[in-house]
Amino acid sequence: MSLHRSLHIDGTEVPALSGRTTEDVSPYTGAVYARVAAAGPEDVTAAVEVAEAAFPDWAALEPFARRRIFLNAADLMEHRSEEAAELMAAEVGGTRPWSRFNVSVAADILREAAAAITAPRGDVLASQERGALGLAIREPVGVVAAFSPWNAPLILGVRAVAAALAAGNTVVLKPSEDAPIACGLFVADTFKAAGLPDGVLNVVTNDRADAAVIAETLIADPRVRAVNFTGSTGVGRVIGTLAAQHLKPALLELGGKNSVLVLNDADVDHAVRAAAFSVFMNSGQICMSADRLLVHADLMDEFTEKFVARVAALPCGAPTSQTTIVGPLISANEANRVARQVSDAVAKGARLLTGGGQPDGALYPPTVLSGLPKDATLYHGEAFGPVAAITPFTTDDEAIALANDTEHGLTCGVITENGTHGLRVARRIRTGIVHVNDQSVGDEPQAPFGGFGSSGYGRFGGRWGIEAFSNTRWVTLATEQAHYPF
Repeated sequence: MSLHRSLHIDGTEVPALSGRTTEDVSPYTGAVYARVAAAGPEDVTAAVEVAEAAFPDWAALEPFARRRIFLNAADLMEHRSEEAAELMAAEVGGTRPWSRFNVSVAADILREAAAAITAPRGDVLASQERGALGLAIREPVGVVAAFSPWNAPLILGVRAVAAALAAGNTVVLKPSEDAPIACGLFVADTFKAAGLPDGVLNVVTNDRADAAVIAETLIADPRVRAVNFTGSTGVGRVIGTLAAQHLKPALLELGGKNSVLVLNDADVDHAVRAAAFSVFMNSGQICMSADRLLVHADLMDEFTEKFVARVAALPCGAPTSQTTIVGPLISANEANRVARQVSDAVAKGARLLTGGGQPDGALYPPTVLSGLPKDATLYHGEAFGPVAAITPFTTDDEAIALANDTEHGLTCGVITENGTHGLRVARRIRTGIVHVNDQSVGDEPQAPFGGFGSSGYGRFGGRWGIEAFSNTRWVTLATEQAHYPF
């Protein structure tokens, strides 16, 4: 029997005013996992109204009281790890390692946000007026509209709201239709149990057919003062355009076309392990996943042989199995999309080294290609699946040019045993994140997270997240009466 969940508004579960619901389908079984309320514009407006009413008290709450709620939420997140693993397996096909990673990082995000609440904020300014004190003060903006994706549901569901709430804002969260519970309602449940006041965090779930009108209604509401969105570049362009039309700041964390560079001074065995993790964790459904492996020609044969052998041995199958590494994609449609990308590449001259073929429902085998031609869809298109293409290079200049040959600019890994060499290369790669002697997937809540170009703009993480969801005000205090020219 499937679950039934309603909207989370003003701290309580309420049905959509229309009474409509929508199906939440398990990608591995294809069965209906849950039925959730399908909000309409009127429900969005109600959620924003509640958030606006809750804002003054939440913004005025003592910082140490707000911090205590966040620390409680972090502990609860960890205590609910088994529940979270079961939820992620059923709702998004998440494997055990991926679920554990989500719980751990989500809890760390909450603790980092808790620390930010009581961290120094603002500046004392020099003033040209005698006896005057100038202050730059950070203050919350009000109601924030947040959009969370399905692929890392706990991490990105928490990240969508944590900094905004820590800065003293209230939030209306619209989770992905593919994971309305894991990246929305589960987060709200955890905060409520931790003591978050009613109305501070509200969640509106929706039917996929209504996604555009729900987003438009939420962003257009004049009481919403800022927007954050994590998801695909295509949808991010729409969200960014809507926010701009209403002169609202937006933080966009979008897709990537990420590379791992294996330089000529790399440890090949380390490079193979790092690349396999980077490409195939969560079946490649991470914005930071690498689907381009750029390998120095001197190491190409050894790396390719060892990498293909490792990939071919990766356990695939049910996300509930303790041994599964590569589980299902989010849907059979997504698995078919990946299969079409691979078939297109092979038809245009790429060599299939392992994997390929047709999907089994939402399962697609881990796949490695070489000789990917520039006219293949996969050359510039984000794989967002368990696929990697290996390409050789002979010079650092060539490797950097290949890595930068994309409209995206999110993350990159540079594998080398020479840190100086790695840093020289890293500084020339146009990404918001780069890891030297490591692969492309990394998330630490105290670090600035975001990209350039079609990978979005703005930064989550640490003080950058707080700044994204607060206004800077200039306040002066005159300790002497000023003299005026008339």
